[in-house]
Amino acid sequence: MPREVSDILKSYEPATGKEIWQGEAGDVEQAVARSREAFPKWATTPLAVRIEMLRRFANVVRKHADDFAELIARETGKPLWEAHTEVQAVVAKVDISVTAYAERTGQKKLDSALQGSAALRHKPHGVMAVLGPYNFPAHLPNGHIVPALIAGNTVVFKPSEKTPVVGEFLVRCLHEAGIDDGVAQVLHGGPEEGKQLVAHKSVNGVLFTGSARAGIAINRALASDPSKIVALEMGGNNPIVAIPTPKIEDAAATIIQSAFTTAGQRCTAARRLIVTADFYDEIVPAVRALADRLILDEPFADPAPFMGPVIDNETADLLSESFLALMSRGGRPIKHLKRPDPDLPLLSPSIIDTTEIEERPDIELFGPLLQVIKVEDFDAAISEANNTRYGLSASLLGGQPKDFERFWTQIRAGIVNWNRPTNGASSAAPFGGIGLSGNHRPAAFYAADYCAYPVTSTEMVQPRASIGVGLRDK
Repeated sequence: MPREVSDILKSYEPATGKEIWQGEAGDVEQAVARSREAFPKWATTPLAVRIEMLRRFANVVRKHADDFAELIARETGKPLWEAHTEVQAVVAKVDISVTAYAERTGQKKLDSALQGSAALRHKPHGVMAVLGPYNFPAHLPNGHIVPALIAGNTVVFKPSEKTPVVGEFLVRCLHEAGIDDGVAQVLHGGPEEGKQLVAHKSVNGVLFTGSARAGIAINRALASDPSKIVALEMGGNNPIVAIPTPKIEDAAATIIQSAFTTAGQRCTAARRLIVTADFYDEIVPAVRALADRLILDEPFADPAPFMGPVIDNETADLLSESFLALMSRGGRPIKHLKRPDPDLPLLSPSIIDTTEIEERPDIELFGPLLQVIKVEDFDAAISEANNTRYGLSASLLGGQPKDFERFWTQIRAGIVNWNRPTNGASSAAPFGGIGLSGNHRPAAFYAADYCAYPVTSTEMVQPRASIGVGLRDK
């Protein structure tokens, strides 16, 4: 039976509006069944062989690096230079995951004389559903897929419906490396397919990267099913706190990197610049001046742009409406949000002072929109930084070691930096947050933790036991 027109998925280049792909939503039942069938063989494949196959995958990605980067740039709109850094992160993830698996899920054996020996080993969960985002459509799902495969799981990967082509390319690289198409497969679809995949009785784990709204829905849907491992990597209303420093230009550049890299479409992007009153008149004009110099253009433009478009017109419309809403509630524009072409989602970096808004909305505005909040002192800055339900990333600019120690101690976030951007976290460290930013399942180096579960054993070559109490005489 042919599918309805509404079931046809399409992908467009944000920078041009051109359609680059169309296809049908996948069959969830069929995909999970194939993954379940492939699991026993993959799980019993020696770890060394699984690692070797993932290293081949890294080499395949290296071979196709230019094509891969071009595809990421086209489908996401991010500048080509940034797409190349994403491909490099995909390659680097393999060695990082191998090291993490050995360190986080290592085997142990303890001899206990007549009591035999005790052993600790780890087992894969089974079929893992990976749900990826559109902002890093290769790197972020790859951060779940690679450690899951090393651990012996099979994977059904549903890429964002906004970036299906990158998702397909990633999985084709796995297949080219010799990994069976039942072990790692792509499942196209929208929210409905995502819901079916999450709820499927044969799926043993759900590894999600995306919005808090979608993550909460997943958490709610699985609340009565404790058998599934669930790792939620969500967004943030991230603060960058600025207190006096003589390095004004460096501080301004760090703020720009935090707020506007990837057109602000990073879960770790700075959404709020919190500035003490004694530094406001120095740092805010410097940030504005640097933002005015940023090149906004299509991914392949020359000179290379700092940032490209947001993902689609719907997102651009929402961000434009949000900027106007902040103005209507008392926000004072420092740099207006502009849209050079109403038919394309290119948005200029924007800055708005929301100090006078009594109840600032605690939401993740996923784009190039930075709110500035002036506070009286460092105490007030920390309090304002914590005035959020999220808790992913936070940075302090300026101050002394004692100031950062206090900041680190009091800030509620999973990533706390000093004189560094809120974004750009290392894959060789754990990555995750608290509150609406995650469910205490950090990814990156700690992804190994949720890709395998520990199994303890006490073992003897022959049974040896006696009952010394509570027996009748023979």
